[in-house]
Amino acid sequence: MSVYDSIRSGLAPIHKEGYPFIAIAAVASLVLGHLWTPFGWIGALITLWICYFFRDPERVTPVMEGLVIAPADGRVSAIATVLPPAELGLSEVPMTRVSIFMNVFDCHVNRSPLDGRIERIVYTPGIFINADLDKASEDNERNGLVISHGDLRIGVVQIAGLVARRIVSFVREGDTLAAGERFGLIRFGSRVDVYLPQTVAPLVGVGQRSVAGETVIADLRTSGEPRHYRQS
Repeated sequence: MSVYDSIRSGLAPIHKEGYPFIAIAAVASLVLGHLWTPFGWIGALITLWICYFFRDPERVTPVMEGLVIAPADGRVSAIATVLPPAELGLSEVPMTRVSIFMNVFDCHVNRSPLDGRIERIVYTPGIFINADLDKASEDNERNGLVISHGDLRIGVVQIAGLVARRIVSFVREGDTLAAGERFGLIRFGSRVDVYLPQTVAPLVGVGQRSVAGETVIADLRTSGEPRHYRQS
C-alpha cells in the first residue's frame, strides 16, 4: 500500500450535509486571506475543523438479537427513570432514559440503536439551551422517533443544543432500519436520548464515552440492577 493510500484509508469520509458549509468556509477563507493573510490562515483552520465535524466514519456494529447500540458518539451524561416525551405516545409509565451528549468535536451522525420499523417521527420546536442540562429534554428543539422491534417500542430523541440550529433526518415513518444504520444528524453540538423499558438495565455508566453504531448500551434479554462504575 502506498503512502497516499495509507493516509486516505485513515481519513473518515465527509457526510454530504457538510459540503455547503465547507464550501462557504473555503470561499470566505480565500476572501479574508486576500484582505489580510492571517485571516486566511484562520479561515483555513476553521474550514479544516468543519471537515472534521462532518466526518462520517464506517462503524462495525455488533449483530445479536436484543442488543441496543449507542445512537451517538459522545459522553453518557445521564441515566434516569422518567416519563418519555408525551408527543411520542410511547408510554404512560416511566422509562429508562440514557442521554448521550455530543460536543462540537464528536461525530454528529446518529445511528439506529436496534433493528426495527419507524412507527412515528415527531418534530417539536423549542429553545436552544445547553443540551447537557436535564430540562433540555422538554424545552429544546427536538426530533423524536419511535422504533418498533416486534412487541417492543423504544424512543430515540435528537435534541438541539446551544450551538445546534438544525436537526437533519434521513428517514421517514414506515422505513425499516438495521442496528447501526444512519438515521440523522445534528449540526454543531447536541444530545440524543434513548428511552428503554424500565426493566432493562443499562450496560453503560454516566461519564462513559460511547461510539455510535458500536457501543452496546443495553441488552433487552437481561434485566436487574444497573452495573456500577468507577473512574480510574
